[in-house]
Amino acid sequence: MALCLLLLCAVLGALGAGIGSTGWESLWKAYEDPLAWKIVTDIRLPRTAGALLAGALLGLAGSIAQGVFRNPLADPYLLGSASGASLGVALAMAALGVSPFALAGLARWGVTGAAFMGATAAVMLTLVLAKGVHNTMRLLLAGVVVGVVLGAVASLVLLMNPDIMQAMQSFMLGSTAFVGWNACALMFCVLALALLLAWCLSRVLDGLALGEATAHSLGLPLAPLRALLIVLLALATGTAVAQTGLIAFVGLASPHLVRSMVRALHRWLLVLSSLMGAVLLLAADLLARWLIAPQELPVGVLTAVLGGSYLLWLMHRRSALQSGEGV
Repeated sequence: MALCLLLLCAVLGALGAGIGSTGWESLWKAYEDPLAWKIVTDIRLPRTAGALLAGALLGLAGSIAQGVFRNPLADPYLLGSASGASLGVALAMAALGVSPFALAGLARWGVTGAAFMGATAAVMLTLVLAKGVHNTMRLLLAGVVVGVVLGAVASLVLLMNPDIMQAMQSFMLGSTAFVGWNACALMFCVLALALLLAWCLSRVLDGLALGEATAHSLGLPLAPLRALLIVLLALATGTAVAQTGLIAFVGLASPHLVRSMVRALHRWLLVLSSLMGAVLLLAADLLARWLIAPQELPVGVLTAVLGGSYLLWLMHRRSALQSGEGV
């Protein structure tokens, strides 16, 4: 399955170099026309790589969240990181006074940093309110409360600064159009670090899947290891959100799709979920570029529609299977 997903990533990555507002013409003329070469190498390829890396980060974060909370409906935004990132971006936009996507250099990185810091601060606030990571239910409730409160504060900032609403909408709907090579390098480094550490902690997730009592019986120090997993969850989510905005359902659906195809321990589930997230977001990004070309759809809208449809179908299939078993 890993080889199939890698092959899909390669195929979709190749398509990403040719799909855009100018069609395949830029790709054919890239070696002859400097403008076409710039379009392919400076816009399409980093966007394609950014979608792949952001999807992998969200897929990894989703598998960690579902393992830590032992809940198949857990997603990377569960601890309030989405609302925290939204508030950080709203405050940065209000301070800058213009759309961050029209800015370059330091200002652009300032908004990106604000999103990351907002997501991280939200997770830290959730941990403080939950008094640590010992009580999973209290942690989930604290995440919901933090998400609602920070989301309300972000809405208040928007109402007080109506000129940033259009720019904020781009962040809320999610977009890979503004990802450059520097952002790709950052996401790659974070992905490599988070995946390596999560792989080393996969035994903890396997133990938690059997219950906390079983995990304790294995001699695992659950509190510090669970805290480290939540830090990895926040790091992966915050990095992806900071670069691409809020993209729904990728982190939630990726582990589900993997489990529906194979049964694996967490050391492979983490890797496969990352690859599945990369495939899902890259495929959605290509559809967003192609469906109404030369205009584009927000990639977050496509992932929400496709992911929501899949989960509804999954719920219907499970209820149908349960009804059949009851009969």
